[in-house]
Amino acid sequence: MCGRYFQQRGPAAVARYFETVNPLPNIAASWNRAPTQEALVVRRHPETGLRHLDPLRWGLVPRWAKDPSGAARMINARSESIVEKPAFREAFRKRHCIVTADGFYEWKTEGKSKQPYAVALADGAPMALAGLWEGWRAPDGSILRTCTVVTTEANEKLAAMHHRMPVILPREAWGRWLGEAPAEEEELLGLLRPCPSGMVAAWPVSPRVNKVAENDSGLLARDPLAMPPTGLDDKPPEFAE
Repeated sequence: MCGRYFQQRGPAAVARYFETVNPLPNIAASWNRAPTQEALVVRRHPETGLRHLDPLRWGLVPRWAKDPSGAARMINARSESIVEKPAFREAFRKRHCIVTADGFYEWKTEGKSKQPYAVALADGAPMALAGLWEGWRAPDGSILRTCTVVTTEANEKLAAMHHRMPVILPREAWGRWLGEAPAEEEELLGLLRPCPSGMVAAWPVSPRVNKVAENDSGLLARDPLAMPPTGLDDKPPEFAE
């Protein structure tokens, strides 16, 4: 699953990388972004067809929900059931997005404790996480726009930590996922697969990340006290702009 992630690049750098055209949203960098916080999300504008970078709250609220209280349970959508599950099936048909990130955290159970790991692309590039978004109308008429991250089975490297991982879309798949190019349902579902193990780097980090209030660049430093298994002790990549 993906329950916490980091995004140290600012909106300007993210907008350049994903080639969005609208005014930049005002969201600060975060090294410990948590459910119900705002995410930087790429969507295709329905009228112009161009990409927009927008702030959406992480944790999808279906249109039919009575209230947004269940959003924290909807931060991930399993790719295997995305077509049938009521909370996600309409969004899958109509409202795809890319949740942008520099990487995410995962926890490996080691005895009675859990060791946190940071996961990023090995080349330090931003991650394009497959997502869905939704608009929920509150009783006062305002619209709450939310998103979820699509997950799939973990690749060989990350399976040592957890059996699930976010879907990381390669650049050549962005257009199809966002609806810029025509794609049948079967083709879209085919995009929801684990990325190759060699594409990602994973390294142990401090248990400080367990607390949402901890939010600084030091969270990405390798934990010198951790003794990770082979394959989960990569060098943190250089996150060039």
